[in-house]
Amino acid sequence: MHFNGIIVGLATFLIIGIFHPVVIKAEYHFGKRCWWFFALAGVAFAVLSIFTKSLVWSTITGVTAFSCFWSIHELIEQENRVRKGWFPANPKKNQK
Repeated sequence: MHFNGIIVGLATFLIIGIFHPVVIKAEYHFGKRCWWFFALAGVAFAVLSIFTKSLVWSTITGVTAFSCFWSIHELIEQENRVRKGWFPANPKKNQK
């Protein structure tokens, strides 16, 4: 039996599940100005994916890389959600 697909599927599910609250917390504390962190992490995971010999780990790091890149878009969307009142705004953060 081959479990690679199940392992990658579960890892993808967990990665997406982890990134959702990370984006919310990052926008709450730093706003969208922390986008560069997600970009650097995405590039680092993409490079790691290229040089990883295991297909499963290469796939998981690739999924993590593109989840980081997608998080940049989600930071902007999260800022809009906060502006609409769907999520709480950080009172200590300078709101425009």
